Amino acid sequence: MHMMRQNRTLVMGVALSLAVAACGPFKSSVQKGNKNFQKEEYQLAIDHYQAALKKGRTGAEVNFKLAEAYRLSNRLSQAEQYYKAALDARKTEETMFRYGMALKASGKYEEAATQLQSYLAVASNKAFIRLAQKEVENLKEVASILNTPTYKIVRPVPAANTAASEFSPIILNNEVIFSSSREEAKYKGNGEGFLNLYVVPVADTGNTAAPVRPFSAQLNAPEVHDASPAFTNEGRTMIFARGNTGKKNGSANVDLYISQYKTGEWSEPRAASFNDAVAWDSSPAFAPDGRTLYFSSDRRGGQGGRDIWKTTLDEGGRFSRPENLGPTINTPGNESFPYVAQDGTLYLASDGHPGLGGLDVFRINGDSIINMGTPINSVGDDFSILITGKDQGFFASNRSGGQGGDDLYAFVKRQPKLVNFFVDGKVLERNEKTNATTPMLGTRVTLQNAQGQKVAEATSDAAGNFTFRLDTASVYSVIAERTGYFAARNSVITQGKTPPQDQLTKPLTEIRLTTTLTLSKIVKNKAIVVENIFYDYDKANIRPDAAVELDKLVQTLVDNPTITIELSSHTDSRGKDIYNQDLSQRRAQSAVDYIISKGIDSKRITARGYGESRPVVRNAKTEAQHQRNRRTEFKVTRIDEPAP
Repeated sequence: MHMMRQNRTLVMGVALSLAVAACGPFKSSVQKGNKNFQKEEYQLAIDHYQAALKKGRTGAEVNFKLAEAYRLSNRLSQAEQYYKAALDARKTEETMFRYGMALKASGKYEEAATQLQSYLAVASNKAFIRLAQKEVENLKEVASILNTPTYKIVRPVPAANTAASEFSPIILNNEVIFSSSREEAKYKGNGEGFLNLYVVPVADTGNTAAPVRPFSAQLNAPEVHDASPAFTNEGRTMIFARGNTGKKNGSANVDLYISQYKTGEWSEPRAASFNDAVAWDSSPAFAPDGRTLYFSSDRRGGQGGRDIWKTTLDEGGRFSRPENLGPTINTPGNESFPYVAQDGTLYLASDGHPGLGGLDVFRINGDSIINMGTPINSVGDDFSILITGKDQGFFASNRSGGQGGDDLYAFVKRQPKLVNFFVDGKVLERNEKTNATTPMLGTRVTLQNAQGQKVAEATSDAAGNFTFRLDTASVYSVIAERTGYFAARNSVITQGKTPPQDQLTKPLTEIRLTTTLTLSKIVKNKAIVVENIFYDYDKANIRPDAAVELDKLVQTLVDNPTITIELSSHTDSRGKDIYNQDLSQRRAQSAVDYIISKGIDSKRITARGYGESRPVVRNAKTEAQHQRNRRTEFKVTRIDEPAP
């Protein structure tokens, strides 16, 4: 990874010094590594530390320093195993914290949360505590980010990508200008080439053999990083990031430079007036007004790490004093690569807001910071978004499966294929004598949601038919009601019935469910058996299986508010009459008590035990016949006038 986005966190707490015994064959590798580390030549330091490990030099110091070299050259996931080795050798506060963050960078979210929580239990470093607490909260959002569909398709941009790094796409005059580390001279910070600006025609971005050319010889200085341009003044004024000029050390060496396009070439760049001499200033972006410039900086006065700042360009070409965008947008982590779309929406990359690992791309909507979700965001670094049209654009990522380092990707939103659910129902009337059914015209049917609230209402037609439109992933009831009839109720469920997107063949698919509601006339004093109400031998308490059936009777009383019923219990003829009478009364009463406990008015229901006095099968002989006589029934004893 390169200087322009090298994740150089502010030094917090005391860095571990590397105490090395000045003896044995390890001295040279470790000492050389330390020397390179000191100069921020992290790739060279990594090579030396790896050599030391190969020679058997293990332990907390070498492993920690190796992990830090990976982290500081923006390869945090590669640091994970070395932080772990350092932690196994010696527990320090910083190693515990860094290991937790590296686990997240590797996509090990649960392990990261556990590690950061055990770190917080012993922590004393305020800066690390603040970051760890924020990350523990952020990790709770991962599942929601992963499970929210965005319907976007992401494809690499073959014209631009190489084994080097490519990032910061921007369009000028129908060409994509991007930053790439393909220069032959290698930068010692990360072992990649120096960064320069390159151009490919927009029309050729999908073509592997596209004509890529350097943007400008004047601006692509050798052995200097030139990256991340922004344009204003109709493309004639350019601000870009430049680093490794040799004037300052490390990230303080990255500043913003301005160049003007005059008489067919770009002028010698001059440093912007608002650079901070001891800060990293990079990734500029103009708002569509061409006057407001956003950029990223780790200068003092921010929220921690890198923040997004803004400055305004006046008519005379002077920039105002930069302002921090504040704690809603900026976090104790790092925010960089701002971008303002034509509609004024601000986008940025951040590792401090809830994300999937490394930098994620976010869209700012008022005070809401919205993660762009998968597949734009990944476990890796995802950043430098460019919106080129409605629901499409480019961004950069170092996700696995690319050509190397960062690569450019194009994204487009695929319109989701929609599913509309309907229930087609039929209302029938049952003939009490023949049991035959016939369609019922003009019956009121209500659709209720899972909370029992009315969602819609319909009336059955001459064929008894009705239809309701339903939502996906929902649970409903349909109820048919008619004066003088028991209301009929069925459940209708769409939950779990939406096919996956890849199984849908049309932009809109209709799924039609069916249901039949059969109404029976209410006949006073006609016994209706409540099925499956069984009691344990010689007991009157309500078993769980009986409760399920009694709940249906509760629903009947709710759906038919004008009826009053008698609930009766009957025994078989075995045992003494008087005992059976008492047992059946107790059983009936316990069923009634259960129904009243569910909110039914006690005035609407009476318990009656009939013992063995009303058998269905007289002179029962077989067990099956006795079973039929042991039953629970209800009958309607009164029908009130319906409420107006």
